[in-house]
Amino acid sequence: MSDGMRVAFLDVDGTYADHGAVPTAHADAVRAARGAGHRVLLCTGRPESMLPPSLLAAGFDGVVATAGAYVRLDGEVVHDLRFPTDLAERVRHVLDAHDVAYLLESPEAVYGPVGLDARLRARGDAAPRDILDVLRMPGDLSAVRYAKISYFDSPVPIAALRAELGPEVGILPSSYADTGDSAGEIHLAGVHKAVGMAAVVEHLGITPAQVVGIGDGYNDVEMLAYAGTAVAVEGAPAAVMAEADLVVPGPAGGGVAQAFARLGLIPEPSPAV
Repeated sequence: MSDGMRVAFLDVDGTYADHGAVPTAHADAVRAARGAGHRVLLCTGRPESMLPPSLLAAGFDGVVATAGAYVRLDGEVVHDLRFPTDLAERVRHVLDAHDVAYLLESPEAVYGPVGLDARLRARGDAAPRDILDVLRMPGDLSAVRYAKISYFDSPVPIAALRAELGPEVGILPSSYADTGDSAGEIHLAGVHKAVGMAAVVEHLGITPAQVVGIGDGYNDVEMLAYAGTAVAVEGAPAAVMAEADLVVPGPAGGGVAQAFARLGLIPEPSPAV
């Protein structure tokens, strides 16, 4: 592996894309960086099943998905961690008892209780098409092996829900939308994006010093702490900004392309004449 090679991990929502739309400058930057011999992966809280072709069109070396629980690199699954059966059932029971709307996220699809599609459509914001397209509602969810839960419409605040579920899981505010204390993401304790990144680093035989991480949300804190070079998006929470070596604009400002150029992964754009 070339010593000059870098591996860039890009958060999706609010970093690489804006509500699923990928700026041309970002797609071009990914192609150029890979053409220069660097590796580029998406590093997202979404499961792989919620990564539509439009997000993948630029071409990537792989994905760290479901907030670090799943990793695919060069077409090979190198990491796939899911909730143990007993814990999975207990978490679902708690959410059902509070009438919380939730998605069980897996690489193959996302699953939810019967009627979840209607609750998604009834939200004030438009129901994300990429959720509805892969949503399955089989009625009996006991056999679903999932890696993460995204939930909304919770009458229980995050802190209280965290206390009720116990130390085997962690909860973060939702990375999909700013919905306050009524929405969040439930993951296995100790599992986060840096866990998946470490699997990539080990598989490639490189060091974290060769890693670039770019993100904007609470679930990116560990990613940026792990990366040799951490890039935060303007307006990110303070915990994210505290890890940053570099700050760039969001998708509308071509922040990923700016970061790649400033870090030498692609050439700097020629000055206007």
